[in-house]
Amino acid sequence: MVKSALLFFAQLFFIWAIYEFSSYIIKTFDVPIPASVLGIIILYTMLSTGIIKLRHIEKGVGFLNKHLGFFFVPIAVGLINYGGLIKAHGLELVLMIAGSTVVGLVITAGTTQYLSKKERALTRKERTYHGQSHSA
Repeated sequence: MVKSALLFFAQLFFIWAIYEFSSYIIKTFDVPIPASVLGIIILYTMLSTGIIKLRHIEKGVGFLNKHLGFFFVPIAVGLINYGGLIKAHGLELVLMIAGSTVVGLVITAGTTQYLSKKERALTRKERTYHGQSHSA
């Protein structure tokens, strides 16, 4: 039980350390992206290169994902300060959010279809190549 709790807190600490490191990089080099985005890029790079394994952060990330909605409460409460802006430009804001969402979905769908077709074409070539090598 104690070992499991220590492992959980160590994983949360590691995720927090990545965020703090990314914040340091953003401040030091004046990089124009949010520290959280850089942190995700760093974490993705570490996972995809095998520097860390998913099992090393799984419990901490699972907890954060499970309680993700809770982290949006301060943002929602903060919107109260912008009531006048929302009242004056609410329609424009909704249109921008909807438009950017549609653009993001279209680009994601197009990229997925392109890569899927490319993968199928490579698979067909591979089967053709292997079929010829066995018949010779």
